[in-house]
Amino acid sequence: MSDKSCLIVGGGRGMGAAIAREMHGRGYRLAIMSPSDSCEKLAKELGGVAHRGVAENAADTQAIFDLAMASYGRVDACLINVGGPPKGDLLDITDENWDIGHEGVLKPVIRLAKLLTPVMEAQGGGSIVNLTGFSALEPMLMFPTSSVYRAAVTSFSKLYSDRYGPANIRMNCLQPGFTNSLAVEKFADMAAMNRIGTVEEQAKAAAFLLTDDSSFVTGQSLRVDGGATRSL
Repeated sequence: MSDKSCLIVGGGRGMGAAIAREMHGRGYRLAIMSPSDSCEKLAKELGGVAHRGVAENAADTQAIFDLAMASYGRVDACLINVGGPPKGDLLDITDENWDIGHEGVLKPVIRLAKLLTPVMEAQGGGSIVNLTGFSALEPMLMFPTSSVYRAAVTSFSKLYSDRYGPANIRMNCLQPGFTNSLAVEKFADMAAMNRIGTVEEQAKAAAFLLTDDSSFVTGQSLRVDGGATRSL
């Protein structure tokens, strides 16, 4: 193992767990958070540390950050993977459910950026990757709150990259298409490749952005959707 560490929010199952395994395979020490004990089981398997919690809770994001720093003394990479906010017909969505989207999708990115930035500045750089989705680029009525707030994450990521690029801190977004972590086979024909993706494919793309393989990439959104989106 190297001395580098990776903090993964939403890393217990699915894409988050696949990314944790990929980063472990690349020599990173892991600090993992998820709502269930799956993060603890995965951390034990991979020799990392874990905190059970949710991204929308500021105390939980503080706790996993503190655990990573206490365990490793640094955070070189951070993946922020949050759940999907409430859905519904566009104008039927309540104010409370719009607020849930704000609290659960955008605010964790801002909070973690505030925690990570001083540490990454002091150590000479780092990489933050926000797991969003292709609806951030092509909004879908099927996912109204997610489309709006994941687009906001994209905008924040660009602003952050402009502000902290000189400190060698990078922030990018990964925009996965429909992936086999969910029961979404019915959407396979949306992709040019006529299939859904695998979590392992998403993990390799995430690892590219999280590591020095992408050392000159910041403020970008990498679409890994099998050609589902049509915009240039």
